[in-house]
Amino acid sequence: MNLYYVLLLALAVVWNSSAAQPVKILFIGNSFTFGAGTEVKTYRPETVTDLNQKHIGGVPALFKAFAVEAHLDYDVSLETAGGKGLDYHVKEKAAIIGKPWDVVCMHGYSTLDKEHPGDPALLVSSAKEIAKLLHDRNPSVVLYLTATWARADQVYPEKGAWHGKTVQTMTADVRKAYDQAAAASPFFKGVIPVGEAWERAITKGLADPNPYDGIEPGKVDLWGKDHYHASVYGYYLEALTIFGVVTTQDPRSLGNQEHVAKDLGISPEQAVALQQIAFEQIKENHH
Repeated sequence: MNLYYVLLLALAVVWNSSAAQPVKILFIGNSFTFGAGTEVKTYRPETVTDLNQKHIGGVPALFKAFAVEAHLDYDVSLETAGGKGLDYHVKEKAAIIGKPWDVVCMHGYSTLDKEHPGDPALLVSSAKEIAKLLHDRNPSVVLYLTATWARADQVYPEKGAWHGKTVQTMTADVRKAYDQAAAASPFFKGVIPVGEAWERAITKGLADPNPYDGIEPGKVDLWGKDHYHASVYGYYLEALTIFGVVTTQDPRSLGNQEHVAKDLGISPEQAVALQQIAFEQIKENHH
């Protein structure tokens, strides 16, 4: 075999090995990412890497399962801390998260600022800081902010920061803040519309709008028992929306025999309906 063919063979080996590398994706968040209050938190933790070594599966494990079903190769990691915003992660976890990832999805605290509900300033500044950290490690990293859902416990009870307003208002306020954060840094690719997917599920009659007055027959409750975190339906919709945006795959392609839904006790009909909601919201988000 002459040198030319040896070099060609060597190049082919290198190309094939690089082509086979999985996409390294990191999820940064809090209980809304790790699936507090449900079995989502402990869902298939062996399929993902919990950088805090707490053996959490969470929404990242749902994403991983969807990717496997879609024959996509993702190496999934997560770094989560309950009740924390992005300011905490960039200050306390920079050494852990500051690595050359291919894709990163992140979100802050559910009311934007724990001490000042509704104020986007801390989210905007900390998102900008964390984006720079990650971009410095890999200039090709694809960064997403995930706009979270409206909390029923912040809308309906008198003590809620959005009391007297609506789920739609809180959803819009949160989304506006994430858009502001994304616009403040040139490194963000976009905002994943999880909160708006929830709102769409309510508007379309799939999900109940107010868990405080009971759940209407035939509808699902996207919130958990605390009316704050998500139920399995809510986390499933979150994972579907992230999956659709990040992979550009149609969530409906997962179909009525989707395995995560089966594992979580979501019926085939409900799974298909939630996949449709995610698809519609992603499509609207891109227009």
